[in-house]
Amino acid sequence: MTRIIVVTSGKGGVGKTTTSAALSMGLARAGHKTVVIDFDIGLRNLDIIMDCERRVVFDFVNVIQGDARLNQALIRDKRCELLSILPASQTRDKEALTREGVQAILEELSQDHEYIICDSPAGIEGGAMMAMYFADEAIVVTNPEVSSVRDSDRIIGLLQSKSRRAENNEPPIREHLLVTRYDPERVGRGDMLSIEDVEEILASPLIGVIPESESVLRASNQGIPVILDEDSRAGQAYVDVVARLTGEERPLRFTELERKGILQRMFGG
Repeated sequence: MTRIIVVTSGKGGVGKTTTSAALSMGLARAGHKTVVIDFDIGLRNLDIIMDCERRVVFDFVNVIQGDARLNQALIRDKRCELLSILPASQTRDKEALTREGVQAILEELSQDHEYIICDSPAGIEGGAMMAMYFADEAIVVTNPEVSSVRDSDRIIGLLQSKSRRAENNEPPIREHLLVTRYDPERVGRGDMLSIEDVEEILASPLIGVIPESESVLRASNQGIPVILDEDSRAGQAYVDVVARLTGEERPLRFTELERKGILQRMFGG
């Protein structure tokens, strides 16, 4: 059965598109046929991170409005044949997304994909609400700081009340909490909320913690999902998240301060 997963947040800039790219690539590399959809109409970025911006001919809105077939708009990833990307339009507004059109696309994709990852725009405007409406599961991305956590709490409330599942009295959207840009040193100084603080406020199951890492920006600029950077801590953390999504139990990593050896302490390494 196809799992439709929305990657969402209340605040912008927390790493939704980075997460959508990493998880979709990780799932496809694990053998699951996966498609990732950019719902950020007018401000698309997913195609850049996936290094397919020059291959965009038709987009999400073209399919909804009948200007192209779905298979014309889907872009097959060159690095993994089980992964496809459905890009957003840069020239339309978010009102171009209709509930009937989105539903038809999701139903067609569900016929031959195991995972559909919906990369939501930030906030609670139309594109974000459309991305979450049909979801079976949600990955709520938050930074460990007060305003981001507060906005995520609002999103969780909407997931519980404004989805198709809520309207039809079906089992609720399954929530997963993902904390990004986590820095144990700043937590220790009191400059950042701890994992325990975030969990207590949001009361959603934690699926992963992504450490603060320069590799995320570097990978994005190179058009590479950071999960492919196997030497980076962020990439390794996303590998763990994919494993947990598919039912594997893995301990959290990169959440504690690393103990320095005696030579590191003596010479500042």
